[in-house]
Amino acid sequence: MATKNNYNNEKYPLQNETYQIIGICKEVHKILGKGFLEIVYKDAIEYELKQKSILYEREKRYEIQYKEIILPHYYQADFVVFSDIILEVKAQEGVVDEHYKYVINYLSASKCKIGLIVNFGRDSLEYKRVIL
Repeated sequence: MATKNNYNNEKYPLQNETYQIIGICKEVHKILGKGFLEIVYKDAIEYELKQKSILYEREKRYEIQYKEIILPHYYQADFVVFSDIILEVKAQEGVVDEHYKYVINYLSASKCKIGLIVNFGRDSLEYKRVIL
């Protein structure tokens, strides 16, 4: 699939892959609209990922290293797609600063390159890329 932009791939990695994920989320939003719980959108996204034979893991756990120990609590990504993209699914009025902070920490813990926050809680799909 061709990239839809001319961004520098070093500054904006995995453009084709993020474009595919956003396309899937737009399709899900087009069909379901707003108003469902996050889990419903996650189930629909998982269906689409399977249909397109896209490599993903759902609810992947990441341990958190603190000094010389692993903390007893962990972070769980909604999805890790193409092994390098964390996909966080929201279904609320809007994306807030707190969501960006979480995704930045998630990227650090997971060593993934890109975080995508998608929000199904509005009339149009809202999405944001987070790159470390």
